[in-house]
Amino acid sequence: MPYCEVGRYADGDKWEDVRLFYRRYGRGATKVLLIIGLAGTHDSWGPQIKGLTGSLEPADDEPPRPDEGTGAGAAGAAEAAPSEGDDAGGDGIEVCCFDNRGVGRSSIPTNKSYYSTAIMAKDALALMDHLGWKKAHVFGHSMGAMISCKLAAIAPHRLCSLALLNVTGGGFQCFPKVDGQMLSLAFRFLRAKTPEERALVDLETHYTKEYLEETVGSCTRRMILYQEYVKGISSTGMQSNCGFEGQINACWTHNMTTKELDTIRSAGFLISVIHGRYDIIAQLCHAKRLAERLLPAARMVELHGAHLVSHERPDEVNNALMDLIKATKYAMKPEVWSAQPDNVSETGALISGRPITVTMRTDEGANAAVAVYNFLGKLQLSFLYLIGVIVMGFEHMRNIVKKQGHVNYSQNLVGVEMIFHFSPVLWR
Repeated sequence: MPYCEVGRYADGDKWEDVRLFYRRYGRGATKVLLIIGLAGTHDSWGPQIKGLTGSLEPADDEPPRPDEGTGAGAAGAAEAAPSEGDDAGGDGIEVCCFDNRGVGRSSIPTNKSYYSTAIMAKDALALMDHLGWKKAHVFGHSMGAMISCKLAAIAPHRLCSLALLNVTGGGFQCFPKVDGQMLSLAFRFLRAKTPEERALVDLETHYTKEYLEETVGSCTRRMILYQEYVKGISSTGMQSNCGFEGQINACWTHNMTTKELDTIRSAGFLISVIHGRYDIIAQLCHAKRLAERLLPAARMVELHGAHLVSHERPDEVNNALMDLIKATKYAMKPEVWSAQPDNVSETGALISGRPITVTMRTDEGANAAVAVYNFLGKLQLSFLYLIGVIVMGFEHMRNIVKKQGHVNYSQNLVGVEMIFHFSPVLWR
């Protein structure tokens, strides 16, 4: 099995190596690194792997071609090889995806201080070095998009392009839209004790209701996906508490400074911000704001989908990613990329080079009234969120008392912390 050692961490009195499990698909001079989100594993990129390479068959064990370098010792060959997808190295696309630290077959450091988007970005860089990749197109989803942003800020010279799917700015932006539906989902997630109960919650979080109710053959897509989710959850099990808390910490502490965003914007590579307009977890407004801050290099692509838009609308997502790769290959200028005219495709994709900003001109009194109204709205949402957290926390601890007959203080602290920072379903 392919593993890459990316660092070490202290576990009590001894040091443990951090290893990432990865897979490679396809062959070619164009390199694409896929970074998945919280609680997800490398195989969550299935629709994009198939769309970019044409195959879901891993290429890890295939012998390298004469024009390709492999492993850390191939750095010299990588320096000489085309790095921008030039035809001299072949027309194909090689994709690498991996399990982030804390999930899947990768190492699971026990302390959440060993998790941050900066640390995980350095993991991705170490993997690129291991593969002998001088540069790559970096595409990330959700938490993986946060990691991709940090990677772009740390080593902009290693990126050919950047795609951010269902991204937020971390911290408070990780809070989903607070309404009755979200509180219900969070409550049901905490009560889920079986793969079947967990699958029902995941489906409503990842996809739009319209998509789930589509008829496929003699049944609905919901029924098909439900069976797949139950099978997947049953076979892989739940993410460990250490890995979950660590990745939650990475999301919560993520922040992009103005200097880092300036570095990305001025690096010269093209950026796509791709988002499902009905995402109830990563709110669209945050993605639009990030795209605005990355102008003129960024293009905003809105799709008719939810948080897992890469699965719900794979063709549109794959087309947007291929557009980015092709524009990079032909050295399109950032100003031209972002100045593409607004276009609504037949599939429902809204491509907007420059996100629309609405400015209202009013007198000072009206401005004050608007400010007070906005403040009261935020206060109301905060109050609803607080009430939801208290109710869920109370229910969670009451169930523990019922089952165990006593309360383990340390376990309850972990439970409350998990509730406060939501759950994997909220960032997956």
